[in-house]
Amino acid sequence: MTHLWQLPRQTLVIGRRPLVMGIVNVTPDSFSDGGRYTSTDAATALGLELVLHGAEILDIGGESTRPGAEPVALERELERVVPVVEALARRTAVPLSVDTSKAEVARRCLECGASIINDVTALGGDADMAAVVRASGAAIVLMHMQGTPATMQAAPVYGDVVAEVADFFQERLQAAAKVGIGAERVVLDPGIGFGKTVTHNLQLLARLDAFQRLGRPVCLGVSRKGFVGRLLGGRPVEERLAGSLAVVCHALARGAVQVVRVHDVGPTRDVVRMFEAIDDTGP
Repeated sequence: MTHLWQLPRQTLVIGRRPLVMGIVNVTPDSFSDGGRYTSTDAATALGLELVLHGAEILDIGGESTRPGAEPVALERELERVVPVVEALARRTAVPLSVDTSKAEVARRCLECGASIINDVTALGGDADMAAVVRASGAAIVLMHMQGTPATMQAAPVYGDVVAEVADFFQERLQAAAKVGIGAERVVLDPGIGFGKTVTHNLQLLARLDAFQRLGRPVCLGVSRKGFVGRLLGGRPVEERLAGSLAVVCHALARGAVQVVRVHDVGPTRDVVRMFEAIDDTGP
């Protein structure tokens, strides 16, 4: 199946091969690389390096959403991300996504050259976000999360996690349409690790293809996450690449994802290319 994802100035065509979204964390407390790229110059350099390694989208965030994270003040988040978006917009044509749930951050970054908003609250965190996205023509990633980053891992409970996430997506797509955000602008993210136990994460991954019936691209973010470390015997963040790539391979084999959001762009692109080469040669 070929998916079309409408951005303000272009349409991304996503076929069998998923797009690779590189992560640029401009935060001192990110679980993976907190503190390494807090300056505008360092974050910009990272973004450009990820593009050289094959990133087709850059996702820039100024507020950590790791388990237990506390909210960041609006002005602080603006100070972190707006200069990076401005700098990258001048130096690369790769679409820029901003990982934020604040409408004002989204508005400022879209004015500076971003074209995608990656909202972990799926338009539920800021009453003004939907209007900003609608008016700008921006694309949006709607993610599922039970609770908030500060509370989401306290005691997540589901009857059927796959069915409940699918129902959530259906409701969010309808809500977006009602406020003028067409489905062609939406990508769905099941929120691996966001208000889910290890078992919930595995159940979602095993049945990722269930979300394809919704007709929209699916974004998968598992890069270096805690459940990967726990399943591999307590591996630290810097030793979770192989486990993260294994999940990507599983999703590719199922044809279940259209965007993969990762820290390790180069190795992920290698995996995608090898899968594509083998798949194109098959019967």
